Amino acid sequence: MLKYPNLTILQGKNMIKTIIKSSLALSIAASAAFALPASHFNVIDGDQEEKYEAKFLPSLEDATGFSLSDPHEKIDDAYKARYGNPEDPDYDKDWTTNLDNLGFFSISNDVALKPILESSPQAAGFQPFNLHIYKTKAENVTYIGHLAPETMLDITGVTNEADRKAYVDMFKPLDAYVTKEFGGKIINTTFDKLPAKPMMTFEFEVDRSGDIVEWAETFQEEFEAAFEEKHYIIAGFKNFVETYEDLETPMKGYDQFFVYGLCHFTFSYNVFNKGRPDAGVFAPCAMYFYIKEGSNKMVVGMPRLAVWAAVMEIKDPVKLEWIKKIDDEIVGIMKGLGAKEI
Repeated sequence: MLKYPNLTILQGKNMIKTIIKSSLALSIAASAAFALPASHFNVIDGDQEEKYEAKFLPSLEDATGFSLSDPHEKIDDAYKARYGNPEDPDYDKDWTTNLDNLGFFSISNDVALKPILESSPQAAGFQPFNLHIYKTKAENVTYIGHLAPETMLDITGVTNEADRKAYVDMFKPLDAYVTKEFGGKIINTTFDKLPAKPMMTFEFEVDRSGDIVEWAETFQEEFEAAFEEKHYIIAGFKNFVETYEDLETPMKGYDQFFVYGLCHFTFSYNVFNKGRPDAGVFAPCAMYFYIKEGSNKMVVGMPRLAVWAAVMEIKDPVKLEWIKKIDDEIVGIMKGLGAKEI
């Protein structure tokens, strides 16, 4: 047996067989390297909206540990009322009802998430996340699912192996419960690669001359006003410091830690009602803010919408133009608030 670094060559009649096996293994590994997990969906026959909202969601926390915050049901009805109404200023002359149901239901497992956030705060880039449900007019099936947790971690830049394992494991009871309650065919989609810069990140100077809670609340008012002025909807808000105080397990190492859910309604309409309701696994966009104990910096992060295009393999030029516009606009709003892009 002749040995070289990372390579073992066998002499004699076993050599060819070994080369063939090794080549096959390398081929499989190479293929796997380009097949990254994108989304996980249960595809169930019929319209499951009523069961999902009336029976499944109320039992979710007891069954899985995931609690619901900021539900947004029947977004398709809001699209119809605005873009399908000739009397509305935003009426779309090309309006077509493509959806029977579109719902964003932000959930998080706060107990399991706490140690992860304490050591890898950027994981909040998808916390809470959308347990997405949709049904199109074209199919008599309902889709229930979410973005792959491994890809959430890759986008937000979580590298701590223990945190990554705990984060992925957190989803297993959720997926098992969806399957138990709804069954259906499970579809796991894949994609090739992320953009070079999947996150937008910022820093703000923190004024510690007064009360840090009052400073944060003043900032939140200015933040909400700036985004609403640009026609964004504040689709969700979660204060993790307060959440863990309520759970009587105070968060370690942070004076402030909160997450906003942002939605640009016209952008969402032009993506979800125009052929890509599956991309709703990214909605609403989660932007996290944290101030470590004693720090004079507030760190902010949000996945760029460019990752939507990469992970969901969006190719439509109109949608790609929208994605770039929203990414650029959000950066501009944040800088207008005094953020330093990092």
